[in-house]
Amino acid sequence: MKFGAAGLRLLRELSIETRRFALNLRGNLNPAYPMNASRLGLVLLSVFSPALLSAAPDAAAATFAVTLDPALHGSFTVNPALPADGRYPANTVVTVSTRPDAGYVLDSGYYSVPGRWGAMYHESMTPEFRVTIDQDKHIGASFIEAAAVAHLDVRHNIVYAQPGVKPLKYDVFSPKGARGLPIIVIIHGGGWSTNDEDVMRGLARELTRGGKFVAVSIDYRWTGKADGDARATPMTALIEDCYGAIAHIMEHAAEYGGDPTRIGVTGDSAGGHLSAAVSLMVERIGDRGFGREPGVFEFKPTYLPKNQTVAQVKAAMLTSIRAAAPSYGVFAGAWLKADEGNPAADENWNRAVQPLYAIPEAAVRTVPQYLTRGTKDGLITDAMCAEFMTALVAKGQRVQYVQIGGAGHAFFDWKPDAATKAVFNQYGVYYAAEMKAFFESVLQP
Repeated sequence: MKFGAAGLRLLRELSIETRRFALNLRGNLNPAYPMNASRLGLVLLSVFSPALLSAAPDAAAATFAVTLDPALHGSFTVNPALPADGRYPANTVVTVSTRPDAGYVLDSGYYSVPGRWGAMYHESMTPEFRVTIDQDKHIGASFIEAAAVAHLDVRHNIVYAQPGVKPLKYDVFSPKGARGLPIIVIIHGGGWSTNDEDVMRGLARELTRGGKFVAVSIDYRWTGKADGDARATPMTALIEDCYGAIAHIMEHAAEYGGDPTRIGVTGDSAGGHLSAAVSLMVERIGDRGFGREPGVFEFKPTYLPKNQTVAQVKAAMLTSIRAAAPSYGVFAGAWLKADEGNPAADENWNRAVQPLYAIPEAAVRTVPQYLTRGTKDGLITDAMCAEFMTALVAKGQRVQYVQIGGAGHAFFDWKPDAATKAVFNQYGVYYAAEMKAFFESVLQP
């Protein structure tokens, strides 16, 4: 059954009136939204009146608005061309072709849709890509100076595992001619349920500048059902994915010009949590499961190299993962739940995914940490980072905590929009160099 324009308008009105009605039933009276039972009844009758039902789909509902974002330092075309009214028929497949100006290269082609953090970008690193028009979207392309990546060989979308709907992948940024360099693994943020490895490419470019490191930006499963899996993904799986990615990177390190015995990890926000966890929880890599036995909370890497046991991977990582630089991360507290919704997941489970409670004694294993936070960060407080720093000191670990004056949250992110790039250039570039100096002090011979 399909609804005409009038029916669709009334369905929307019904949704609004029903919510108001329900709020009033709960006693949440609001004079701006008065309960109107008679009006609600009229809407119900009108919506389902046969006179308003139509056998033909409404034309407006069968098209979607597309905005072509202006491009700087290059251009792009769409095929088929955008109609004069700015709307494509639903499910149109649009081919986007990009062309940089002289002296520039493609940073990414993209489409964007509204999301949790504003515009959410879905990017392609190929000069031509396709977009299916299934909702209102923006389409565009980002270009950067060729000199910004002239020092690099980049490999995109290397799949390391697929435990669910989404293939898990990473991008490798190798300085030209790299051989036996330490590896910095970058773990993106996004509330554990958005973004992918592309958002950290600006940081990867900076960390590889000077030719002293290979950088690898990894993706992981999102918590809950955000990836489209039938079963909700717990936070424990994300830690296992990160270990699986590192196992795959170590296995193929020589191909990337890297040294699998010298690894540092970094990440921002949710990735700050995950990078701290990965660096500090290596002792709990195992195959006994997380919470299956009382007091046993082990992480089995999502990927295991052929002919290697979990114990062998753990032994290698205990000596290879040497330092971490968690940026504006979460280290303890209510945001870190091991398996939200699982009635068996008590506070012991939750603490088992919180880095604050996983710090080894320095006499057993040293894992230097470099912490950063912007003074205008509205999500991560100074107290959260200071608590983690104090706990590291108590265990004898080396730690440096840097507050960055005027910076907000996510200043290490890189996206196609001018505002995000400007923040990265203002704060990310300088503090990436500081982070690189920290990693050099630990990973360089």
